[in-house]
Amino acid sequence: MLMPKKVKHRKVYRGKRRGIATKGNTLEFGDYGLQCMENCWITARQIEAGRIAITRQCKRHGKLWIRLFPYKPVTSKPVEVRMGKGKGDPEFWVDVVKRGRIIYELEGVDEATAKQAMTLAMRKFAVKTRFVKREQ
Repeated sequence: MLMPKKVKHRKVYRGKRRGIATKGNTLEFGDYGLQCMENCWITARQIEAGRIAITRQCKRHGKLWIRLFPYKPVTSKPVEVRMGKGKGDPEFWVDVVKRGRIIYELEGVDEATAKQAMTLAMRKFAVKTRFVKREQ
């Protein structure tokens, strides 16, 4: 599971999720990619599930780049605990993703295989995504 080795602060504010991605919104490494079309939090589990789906569909051919990293801890309090007494402990890690951000990039496979692999990965996320390819 992806998570930082060391963080400056254990607990962080929730923050805002609005706006359009200005960084990481173009294909830099591969020929095909998966682009997020909504603002969201993507968890480390979702990133890993998408990676597994893509590598299985491609039968471990080609090269896959993961363009996200879950750096933000999400906290929650245990079940049946009264209100107050401070913030809960970190439960899982997320990455704040804005509209237009590339999630995965893939090269070394044909377009049909890449499209099928990205379609399987799309189903792992609760937001709208689209398949993109490099302009020649």
